[in-house]
Amino acid sequence: MTVRKAHGFALIDMIFVCGIIGILASVAMPRLLSAKSAAGAASAVGTMRAIGSAQLTYALTCGSGFYAPNLSTLGTAPPGSNAPFIGGGLGAANTVTKASYIIQMSAVPYAGSPASCNGAAPGDGGQGFKAAADPNVVGNSRFFAINANNVIFEHTATLFAVMPEAGQPAIGHILQ
Repeated sequence: MTVRKAHGFALIDMIFVCGIIGILASVAMPRLLSAKSAAGAASAVGTMRAIGSAQLTYALTCGSGFYAPNLSTLGTAPPGSNAPFIGGGLGAANTVTKASYIIQMSAVPYAGSPASCNGAAPGDGGQGFKAAADPNVVGNSRFFAINANNVIFEHTATLFAVMPEAGQPAIGHILQ
C-alpha cells in the first residue's frame, strides 16, 4: 500500500488566511482614510499659502497695489514672462478642485484700480481678497480660508461666505 502526500492548502487553511486578511484590512482602513484626509488638509493649507503669496506678488509687481479678482487672473502670465503668478493648475479656472478640496477666490472690484500688466481691465482689481478651501468629501470637517492679511483661518464649516477681504472672520481660528 502506498501513502500519498498531501500537496497544497486545505479549504480550512484558505478560510483562515482570508479571515486574517479581513481583520488586518478592518484595522488598517480607518487609519488609511485618516491619513488621506490629513494629506488633503495639508495640501489645502499649502494652497492657501500659495494663493496668499501669489496675490502679494501680483499686487506688488502687476496690479499697482491692487489684488487679482480671481484665480484665472493669477494664472495669466505677465508680458515678457511665461510663468504665471500661481501654478499647479490653480489658475486654470476660477473654482478648482485639488486634493479633495474646492478652492475658490474673489476680490470685490474697486472702481479706481488701474489695468494690470497681465490683462485685467481697469476697475477689476480689489483692495483685498479672500480665498477658501472647502472639502468635497463627506466626513471631512476642516475648512480653510485666507485673506489680504495673509493669515490662514480654520473652522468646522465653510469660511468663504463670512470671510472678510481683510481682518479676522467672525468664526474660525488662526491656524498655528
